[in-house]
Amino acid sequence: MSRGALLKIGDEAVEVLRKQDQIALTEMVVWQEVDRLITKRLRLPTYATWKRRRLKMLAQYQTPEHWGIDPNAMLVRALADSSDRHVLVAGAEREGPALYLAARGCAVTAVEPAEDAVERVVRAAEAAGLTERVRGYCADLGGWAPDVELHGVVCSPTAFAGLTTQDRARVIEVLQSATVDGGVHLVETIAAGTESMHDGFPLEELRSRYRGWTISVEKTVGLRETFMARKDFAVA
Repeated sequence: MSRGALLKIGDEAVEVLRKQDQIALTEMVVWQEVDRLITKRLRLPTYATWKRRRLKMLAQYQTPEHWGIDPNAMLVRALADSSDRHVLVAGAEREGPALYLAARGCAVTAVEPAEDAVERVVRAAEAAGLTERVRGYCADLGGWAPDVELHGVVCSPTAFAGLTTQDRARVIEVLQSATVDGGVHLVETIAAGTESMHDGFPLEELRSRYRGWTISVEKTVGLRETFMARKDFAVA
């Protein structure tokens, strides 16, 4: 809005107030009237209306369907009680899991080597009003380590792309060490028996890396499987 338009609204506010019963035409009263006129002209919602719309939107964000996630997916079930916990989403080329978990109250760290993918996650978080719950790192898992304790780790097949067997072993060990007792790791992998393993993590290799954890595997869409490992509680 231009300076001239603002001055015109100010003059109009003064004229409106002069026609009303006023003890004194103070600057504060004029400012309030200017705010009222601007709100009316721009058709801005009241705080009560904004709050009602915001709460409705947040409720939608907390549903997995809003982010294209199956409500029965292992991600939804395994991390249902992760509010106020820290979750790593690696291979964050799909922003849905990161934003869904953030909307559910998680502190989310999204790691992806592609800069545009990280920017997309951060922009989506900003648009959803979830910026303070999502932080992004442009890095691959082979050269990155968590700086907080993790309640959950969610990895897409591309999270381990380009890593050697030794690199994968080291990454898994680092993530396991950073995970609290009772925490879960979810890895989407290629179904056993397929030839295209270059973008995923072999299931049998995963099983061997998570010995001592409680393991389960579920079929997902296409040739994918979701591998889940829960860290057992240490015996006192």
